[in-house]
Amino acid sequence: MLGENFVYFFTVQGFFVGIVFGILKSFNAEGLLIYTFFITAFFYLFSHIIIAFYYRTTTAKNYFFPKDLHEKKLDFFALEINKREKLIDSAIKITDVAIKTNARSGGDL
Repeated sequence: MLGENFVYFFTVQGFFVGIVFGILKSFNAEGLLIYTFFITAFFYLFSHIIIAFYYRTTTAKNYFFPKDLHEKKLDFFALEINKREKLIDSAIKITDVAIKTNARSGGDL
């Protein structure tokens, strides 16, 4: 939905909410008009705030993402993980050899 259409829709909703609230709360025509005007104005301004935050977050997500920096960091992390996996695999092999040697020699110290 376009932002402009959202403002129109929300303003009309505010108008009807204002009329209903004005009928329930006011005792004269002036009160009905005042309630309707202020509630409609609130809905109008609130819809603009919502749209401003929506466009601010959608453009910020696409515009300020440093893709190259993140790719370099991820490549570095992948290399570090591979190095650590090799180190752990070699430690497991050494431990397995030590266990077999200990089992052959009798096992007790």
